[in-house]
Amino acid sequence: MNKALLKQQIATWVDQHADEQIAFLAKVVQCPSDNPPGNCAPHALMTAALLEEMQFTVEQYAVPNEFARSTGLESAINLIVRERFADGPTVALNAHGDVVPPGSGWSVDPYSATVRDGWMIGRGVAVSKSDFATYAYALRALKELSIPLRGQVELHLTYDEETGGLAGPGWLLQQGLTKPDYAICAGFSYNVTTAHNGCLHLEIKVHGVSAHAARPDTGHDALEAATKLLAALYNYRDTLQNRTSAINGITSPSLVVGTINGGINTNVVPDEVTLRLDRRIIPEEIPEEVEAELRTVIERAVHGMPGIRCEVERILLASPFKPVGDAVRLRDVICAEASVALGEEVTPIGVPLYSDARLYAEAGVATVMYGAGPRTLLEANGHRADERVPLFTLSVATKAIAWSLLELLT
Repeated sequence: MNKALLKQQIATWVDQHADEQIAFLAKVVQCPSDNPPGNCAPHALMTAALLEEMQFTVEQYAVPNEFARSTGLESAINLIVRERFADGPTVALNAHGDVVPPGSGWSVDPYSATVRDGWMIGRGVAVSKSDFATYAYALRALKELSIPLRGQVELHLTYDEETGGLAGPGWLLQQGLTKPDYAICAGFSYNVTTAHNGCLHLEIKVHGVSAHAARPDTGHDALEAATKLLAALYNYRDTLQNRTSAINGITSPSLVVGTINGGINTNVVPDEVTLRLDRRIIPEEIPEEVEAELRTVIERAVHGMPGIRCEVERILLASPFKPVGDAVRLRDVICAEASVALGEEVTPIGVPLYSDARLYAEAGVATVMYGAGPRTLLEANGHRADERVPLFTLSVATKAIAWSLLELLT
């Protein structure tokens, strides 16, 4: 087998189909799939039809309604495409189609897939609908060119990353619908991500007793208690700077109080205040210990305050993503192939966000993150107005993924 010749054939095929790939990406961006509210089944059905036009066999797995609602979704259908070339290992390629709502401040319609100065602009174009296109066209190139691989490639197109992934890859893995040896999850083109932070979301309800504002002494002020709790949480946050990760790209844990709601009326002592917080967990920390530590901070902050009690509910606990199994080989292969495709060195990195990649690693699957995109999430305007992706990275990432599959499966 002449791998150099095969890689050149793949590169030529990708270049010949560049306009078609961009048109495919535009279609998946133009179909909204905001999460929340999480009504993502229509997008999955449209994507399945597009893939079937490419002669792929698409398996559709509807997430049971009750489970979907428990994860914050209205509806979701996960898609799997399986291409078996011969006996051998299985590589899964995972990207998510759910996106955060567009918000305000856009210079174009968020669902127009406008192309400007070599960038496509649209909600979800970088996170991570671009890798619907990357992975589909990498697999299509291998299939149409009849590249002699040893093993199977699967596309996993899922719809729950923005709310934790449990109804996406988590559900597919738990149901035994897939059992890959390797997984490549959506990422950007200038680095291969090998680790990321975990995340803990807690909801804290501070309970007091309401009273008329003319007689506040007859009640117990939940908002006053909440201010003491906030002070304790922010003092705790400041101590987190003393903990640092050894992984390049990840610094220290963080804590943000994202929402506060409470009170009845201007002239009533507040009887309840609800806070929600986000605590990022570096890979060196143990998630369960982080949660126990935070619960202790909360309990101590309001201890001894008459008429005050706190309820703490875990909303999300996402473990950090760390290398498992043969992840080092996977990292090295993709770094090498992506460096050639990009024309500059692509190196491993960790990131402070969290993603579906952790769910594959938790299942013992060697996993990294790599795909189409600019150098940073900030440059992509991820989760902000005018989210964008440089279109040349579609071809770069598609070649890199196809070449990596050739290396892994021969």
